[in-house]
Amino acid sequence: MSHIKSYIKEHKQTFLDELIELLKIPSVSADSAFKKDVLLTADFILNSLHKAGCDKVELCETPGYPIVYGEKIIDKNLPTVLVYGHYDVQPADPIELWTSPPFEPVIKETEIHPEGAIFARGACDDKGQMYMHVKALEYMTSTGNLPCNVKFMIEGEEEVGSESLSWFVPRNKEKLANDVILISDTGMIANTIPSITTGLRGLSYVEVEVIGPNRDLHSGLYGGAVANPINILTKMIASLHDENNHITIPGFYENVEELSKEEREEMAKAPFSLENYKKALDIDAVYGEEGFSTNERNSIRPTLDVNGIWGGYTGEGAKTVIASKAFAKISMRLVPNQDWKEITELFKNHFESIAPKAVKVKVKPHHGGQGYVTPIDNIGYQAASKAYETTFGKTPIPQRSGGSIPIVSLFEKELKSKTILMGFGLNSDAIHSPNEHFGVWNYLKGIETIPYFYKYFTELYKNQ
Repeated sequence: MSHIKSYIKEHKQTFLDELIELLKIPSVSADSAFKKDVLLTADFILNSLHKAGCDKVELCETPGYPIVYGEKIIDKNLPTVLVYGHYDVQPADPIELWTSPPFEPVIKETEIHPEGAIFARGACDDKGQMYMHVKALEYMTSTGNLPCNVKFMIEGEEEVGSESLSWFVPRNKEKLANDVILISDTGMIANTIPSITTGLRGLSYVEVEVIGPNRDLHSGLYGGAVANPINILTKMIASLHDENNHITIPGFYENVEELSKEEREEMAKAPFSLENYKKALDIDAVYGEEGFSTNERNSIRPTLDVNGIWGGYTGEGAKTVIASKAFAKISMRLVPNQDWKEITELFKNHFESIAPKAVKVKVKPHHGGQGYVTPIDNIGYQAASKAYETTFGKTPIPQRSGGSIPIVSLFEKELKSKTILMGFGLNSDAIHSPNEHFGVWNYLKGIETIPYFYKYFTELYKNQ
């Protein structure tokens, strides 16, 4: 693979042009108004896999959006790598905070990305990172450097809970049979400090509704005499944390994995500047659970956050009204051993119990998933580590992520294989936020590194 750098240099513009075309399609799975665009994106990926060298490609129908499947089987006696990714993206709202339209990709220089970054919704999460694998396959098939079998499973509902994937995987175990699963939907510490994600948090996502009077009321005639659902909702939410930012739901911490002092000390060795962290976010101080560092709070500890809250009049000017209803969307990031369905039920029971009799409460579960930890002593992790060492010249640091990829635990349960998380994004890439971007250097570095994973995994597999 000594000529991979020259191959990437020669095809750089094509690689960028194709990704830009993919990013132009607004494949927002959460909004049915974008249904045609989501399906158009699936077709785009299907055609790209075919051009990259897959011998078999198909759109697999599901109860929801289709799953794009592709495979290149060169020898059934060789190991098989299953690549997972997703072609759907988060909504771009609030649009007004973008410095350029979210679905009109542009490349701009930034302080962190002097070689330029692609600004667009989905640039890093996950179209850019997923498309690295398509281009890596293209390199391997066109140059005769594919050392093992490869399968692709690219879904269109990751941003809304992967419900159709949960339906699809148990029904297609033979089709998806593999020796390791490879995903790029995470990040690394810095361009000069490669890292491999070894842990993911689980997720429980709910929507709550507080219901008061049967109509909106005049705040002068009824204020002080009738419960205001917005006031009640904010009080209820505020009570979910105590003075130490500890979550107050009974039983919430019962199964939380407590890391040893030694493990926490190893985590603390990862380079981290609190001052740079605050500067990047334009905040004066960090905030979180007492007794834990910033990096521990956002990776090995469970959390509860309000993701949206609304009710009453929010238009221009004033309207003196007591709203009849108030709403909030709440997510809980969970750690290994916390079952998301149990946590959802604990939340529901607690939230209903703390509501005053003057209102009614509804809790609507949306989606969730289990946490996951990848052991660093398996050959998949070792192959990834050697791949990073080859292209970065440094041994990557194992790192737990605060994010969630709920289907990873499903893969282990149904397909009996480990997942390796080779991310090339950065925390500063603003995924799920306005001005999401992905460094051009990172995109090309991923294409360069991924083929080495195949090489080293195949060698280690043969030597087991």
